[in-house]
Amino acid sequence: MTHTPHELVEEFPTHAARIHMLKEKDAHFARLADEYHAVNRDIHRLETRVEAAGEAREEELRIRRMKLKDEIAAILAAAPA
Repeated sequence: MTHTPHELVEEFPTHAARIHMLKEKDAHFARLADEYHAVNRDIHRLETRVEAAGEAREEELRIRRMKLKDEIAAILAAAPA
């Protein structure tokens, strides 16, 4: 288990400019990025014991983050350079 947040720009460092552009121009991508950030923040708070939750809740959040990351990756791959 890591206590390091998994920010989008850290997960996709070669796509930092594309992430920024899509967040400004694509409402769907912006919503996904916002949701990813919220879920990621919740996971980080659980990992650092700022908040408590059961293992099932933590696993649910991790699965949601993974699905969001996959959807974001697909959009980044399809976006023009």
